[in-house]
Amino acid sequence: MNDAFRSGFVAVIGKPNVGKSTLLNSILNQKVAIVSSKPETTRENIKGILTTDSGQAVFIDTPGIHKPHLLLGKLMVKKAKTSLFDGDLLVYMVELTSGLTDADYIILDLIKEAKKPAIAVINKIDIASKSKALPIIEELKDQYEFLEYIPISALNNDGVGLLRDKIFFNLPEGEKYYPDSFVTDKTDQFQVAEIIREKALMLTREEVPHSVAVQVERMDLRQDKDILDIEATIYVERESQKGIIVGQKGSMAKEIGSLSRQELEEKFGKKVFLRIWVKVLKNWRKDPKSLKRLSEEGS
Repeated sequence: MNDAFRSGFVAVIGKPNVGKSTLLNSILNQKVAIVSSKPETTRENIKGILTTDSGQAVFIDTPGIHKPHLLLGKLMVKKAKTSLFDGDLLVYMVELTSGLTDADYIILDLIKEAKKPAIAVINKIDIASKSKALPIIEELKDQYEFLEYIPISALNNDGVGLLRDKIFFNLPEGEKYYPDSFVTDKTDQFQVAEIIREKALMLTREEVPHSVAVQVERMDLRQDKDILDIEATIYVERESQKGIIVGQKGSMAKEIGSLSRQELEEKFGKKVFLRIWVKVLKNWRKDPKSLKRLSEEGS
């Protein structure tokens, strides 16, 4: 029996909205990536770190690979492709419900180009019969020699334990990259901004989500009380979008703030005082300076 410690970077790749962030949270058994039904929710490569007695897997939740139209989308796809080529192991996710689409075949071509060991994951067996995975698996076998073909439900944690075991089995021998206590490489400010953005995505209509960015302006623990003070700004691209985010008499902004505060108090284990502003930053998704500013400061 080989007891060598195994470690490596595992890039979770797939088209938008295939369930990558849900899978990462399920594998880690805690939330490190926000989840939304809106496509292109994940904008950054987010690392989730799972350390056991026998190994350490550094998962990279990548933005969905798609044909981008704006600068933001182009940067997202570039980050995803970089992780695909740099990873020690790929977890390629497709949907049971849709089968292999043109978008899936584009990513398959990238996998062939990268020539990396990969595990194929067929997600969403909770909403369709697992037997429907068989023709998809046969189709995948014709495209690339995957190490494993595993049907799962990331949402219900069905098959995730098996997938986790197979991932560790196929990692190379190596040392730890992060201390045992690390679960993600992202700062608290980044996670706070993402939680607020998640609530805005959840509560708003289709014309708003892609235009929302969040920046944490201040995050301090009060010296005299165990209260975390957070000030954040939600940015949108147009005045009409600001009106939607603010809502009638501030109702939408209050609801976003209330839901965010509840999750933040649970996350940090203390009372949170959250103040949110809503501002217009015109066409920020097309502007390199705005994108850099928001990325560096915690959008």
